[in-house]
Amino acid sequence: MPGLRREELALLAGVSTAYYTRLEQGQCLTASPGVLDALARALDLNDAERAHLHDLARPARGPARTFRGETAHPRIRQLLAAVGSAPALVLGRRHDVLAWNSLGHALLAGHLDAESPRTTARRPCLPRMLFLDRHTRELYADWPDEVRKCVAYLRLVAGRHRGDRALAALIGELAMRSQEFAEQWSRRQVRDCTFGTKHFHHPLVGTLSLEYEMLRLPDRPDQQLALYSAAPGSPAQAALRLLTDLVHEEGRSRASNRSAVEGGGAR
Repeated sequence: MPGLRREELALLAGVSTAYYTRLEQGQCLTASPGVLDALARALDLNDAERAHLHDLARPARGPARTFRGETAHPRIRQLLAAVGSAPALVLGRRHDVLAWNSLGHALLAGHLDAESPRTTARRPCLPRMLFLDRHTRELYADWPDEVRKCVAYLRLVAGRHRGDRALAALIGELAMRSQEFAEQWSRRQVRDCTFGTKHFHHPLVGTLSLEYEMLRLPDRPDQQLALYSAAPGSPAQAALRLLTDLVHEEGRSRASNRSAVEGGGAR
């Protein structure tokens, strides 16, 4: 904290300097929630930073391990299909795409196979796409802001799941392959991006700004349902309607081609 010495922080939090120093250096793993909250108040942390502090102070739960693969519940897949007028997708803890509806696929990754989330090996990962995929980089009109939010979210999740080997591997990969990621990671920002506005420059429908909400699933708290919407009567709503029409037209074309192939096989 610039301008704040250890002694001053310890005094503001009501603990001794020696105790705070041990806590800071990871030599004391028994800090009470009250002490951590006092430190958070002294540092003027926001809710995400406060949660991150508690995560880091909690003793690690055994050695690093590979978490069981995440999947979207069939009930949630059914919900995505029903939400036809809004882009929607289900994200895992590392922001892997576990499922999306046709409009969510068309908005964020029309250049990828729509069925790719169903296979772990082919599953799109939004952070990896943001830094390493040219199409995704061009999609976001404010790419630097997306980068800051993405890295801050990954650091928050890394503190929450310190034993997740796949998460550590993803962070290591991005740090090695992207100078932008490495620079942002070194800033140690944390943020839980649960709502806001995203600005897109879509290759099919042009510029549009959409509001988004990230809803945690009650029975699978590491997963989030992401929903995008446009303000009524806005240019973004018109662009989203156009994208919907294009998706439906493509679907009808595929169905027609499939019927033609099947009819030819029957003959």
